[in-house]
Amino acid sequence: MAILRMLVSCFTAINMLLNRIGRNIAWVLVAMMISVILLQVFCRYVLGNALPWPEEAARALMIWMMAMVAGEAYRRGSFVAIDMFLSALPERASSVLKLVLLLVAGAVLVKLTVLGIDFFDRGFRSRAASIHISRAWIYLAMPVCFFTMLLANIELCLREIGCLLGHKHFALGADVDVDAPAE
Repeated sequence: MAILRMLVSCFTAINMLLNRIGRNIAWVLVAMMISVILLQVFCRYVLGNALPWPEEAARALMIWMMAMVAGEAYRRGSFVAIDMFLSALPERASSVLKLVLLLVAGAVLVKLTVLGIDFFDRGFRSRAASIHISRAWIYLAMPVCFFTMLLANIELCLREIGCLLGHKHFALGADVDVDAPAE
């Protein structure tokens, strides 16, 4: 049990650090995206001369913004989910099903991370049309996104194993999440 507690603590610390960094980067990316879009609106409708690069730049910034916060959203259960079936099951069966689903999701995230790295590598063969950078730097968002989600998945799996072993303090809401916004 001490090993499980240590692993959960390590993954919690890693995930909370990555979440904090990702959240801060995401705010900067959102501000940059809004600035680029407003610049395009100004140039197009006030100056009557649209710039060629803002749409592609805004799209790349949005992709990276999403990649920066996807791991945290997954860890907190903020993605759309249908959990009425889990709620209808007895507690132990629900916990086993959650663990099985997390393991399946983990396998998918491993595969997606590997595919994302391959996609990143292939991105060096082409350049973005208007912002003149290698597409690889935009495509890097995919493995970053999937890897942070995988780290969150591992933490959730370990927590669910702890709950299955009868230790309710392993549940994600049981510990104090210092990164959580005040209510």
